[in-house]
Amino acid sequence: MIRPFLLTLAIASLSGCAGLGTLKQASKPNDLYLLTPKSTFSSSLPRIRKQIVVEEPTATAAVNTDQIAIQPTPLQVQYLPRARWVDRAPLIVQSLLVESYENSNKVAAVGKSTVGLRADYLVVPDLREFQGIVIAQDGNSRKIQIEVRLNIKIIDEFEDQIIASSSFEEKVVSASEKTPDLVRAFDLALGRTMRDAVEWSVRKINTHAANNPRPSIN
Repeated sequence: MIRPFLLTLAIASLSGCAGLGTLKQASKPNDLYLLTPKSTFSSSLPRIRKQIVVEEPTATAAVNTDQIAIQPTPLQVQYLPRARWVDRAPLIVQSLLVESYENSNKVAAVGKSTVGLRADYLVVPDLREFQGIVIAQDGNSRKIQIEVRLNIKIIDEFEDQIIASSSFEEKVVSASEKTPDLVRAFDLALGRTMRDAVEWSVRKINTHAANNPRPSIN
């Protein structure tokens, strides 16, 4: 009777160790990743004496998350394990757009909708693509292309109407499927997209303001 009891105790101990190991693995923290604002713009960009508010981008549930999305097929979305953005993707894009406008030095004032800035113009983004797409697979190796697409609408707050709308898209093939390389490709694609969006919107606002002169909101 002693041997079966010892055998049962040993199995129970091993099961407990396995469970503890799984628990420790599950409790490992995720790696957090940042993206950067755009800081270089065309030297011909006009300066506008208007205040701009950037709204939080709308996005689908698959993108409106702090998880890093990868599509192995056109109809499937997965997320990188143990890796997260520092915030939800739309909030990251909103903050980086604000910083990019500031870095352009071409806007009188710019802020988020949450700060209560009274705007001459609203910039309303829609984050339509923000994920990696598996474009080729050879055995266990995959080639992943990062796709970022922003639709931007500009609203004249005085007239309460859309004055312009356009989409901006960039695709960057990641150097590998390792997370740091994927994040670098995200950063490059988003940076190019934001540069084009900022330059286009500043020019559109400049033209509209010139054709519709009125005092700026103070």
